[in-house]
Amino acid sequence: MLQKGFLKYEGDIHMDYVAFCRQFFSVTGVPVTLVLDNEPVYSSLGEALSYHPPAMFVVYPADRNPEFSSINPDLEYGHVHIEGTGYDLFLGPIFTAPINEKLVQEFFEETRIPAEYQEEAAELLYQIPVGGHPQFMRYLSFIHLCLNHKEIRIEEFYAEDAASRLTRGQKTVDVSVDAKENQRSGNSYDFEKELYYYIALGNTGRLKTFLETASIPEEGKVASLPLRQAKNIFIGLAAKAGVLGAIPGGVDVDRVYQLIGLYTQECEQMHTIEEVHRLQYILLMDFCQRAGEAKFPQNISSEIRSCAAYIQNHTNTVITVDEIAEQIHRSPSYLMKHFKDELGMSVGDYITKCKMEEARNLLIFSERSLAEISAYLGYSSQSYFQNVFKKQFGITPLQYRKQQR
Repeated sequence: MLQKGFLKYEGDIHMDYVAFCRQFFSVTGVPVTLVLDNEPVYSSLGEALSYHPPAMFVVYPADRNPEFSSINPDLEYGHVHIEGTGYDLFLGPIFTAPINEKLVQEFFEETRIPAEYQEEAAELLYQIPVGGHPQFMRYLSFIHLCLNHKEIRIEEFYAEDAASRLTRGQKTVDVSVDAKENQRSGNSYDFEKELYYYIALGNTGRLKTFLETASIPEEGKVASLPLRQAKNIFIGLAAKAGVLGAIPGGVDVDRVYQLIGLYTQECEQMHTIEEVHRLQYILLMDFCQRAGEAKFPQNISSEIRSCAAYIQNHTNTVITVDEIAEQIHRSPSYLMKHFKDELGMSVGDYITKCKMEEARNLLIFSERSLAEISAYLGYSSQSYFQNVFKKQFGITPLQYRKQQR
């Protein structure tokens, strides 16, 4: 009879998952929790505190394996489902910026650690090494490889499919070749202005679309070696994305400068241009996600934050309350009550607010007609869209477009 935490493989080989978790925590300092059918089997923090944690992780059907999620952008967890078993491994918490008292308190609220354990638990949390998103995703990739024998690249965590990567790569090459053949370099001002606008907007879905479809300008020469060129461009982009995108988007100023430093250090350790480009994509998504999170109240629950983020990223569809409730496996009535309590507005009002923000974005940065924008945002008619817009902002969409331009 095998104990919990073991799995029997062909050839009578046993994998001791609890031992793996203990070793991983010992080597990295990052806590691990092992769950079997939603019941904790092992917890690094629980073992250190001599405390058996409750079932604080609810395993929802995952879109991808492994995956990561956050209480807020600085306090994150990773999840690896051990395929062919009932086991799930949770990595974290991981702090992607220097830990502070506020983050510790948010962790306690989320995990419901009893008051008598909190002082000792806080000391352990301060010992967890701080790392950026790339390091966090490398940990998840390593665990996935060890336990599921599958390799995953870090850009796959952002669910950018192969076709999108190919399209983006082709556009980059096409622009570069065209610039060289015509002995000119593109003016990056308009491109950068729009890029930082999307970061400040905090909509990762819209930023992805922009990066996939925009014509990327050719950069001027800033170094003699290609790798040094890529790194120098990255460092400049990191600073501008933080100062012109994340900070106007509401991200804390000190946190932005800390992240710029962490990403710059990460970049300097890269050995290929491809690695630098991958890190560049992660940086832009990270700043954008943080700007989106900054728009929520500080005490919002992870469930309602997840629902609000879902709405933000699906403004181009007809969204129903039932569909949103399914994302957190709750009833529509539960969602409507808690959404209103935490965000101060109904689900319907929040959907309208997000759609109108997207409408303003399209009016400023695209040449789409009002009929095209109306259809894109899922409105039944152009006249209805115009009425909603005027009610929200006091002027018609066409007047807004002329005013902003």
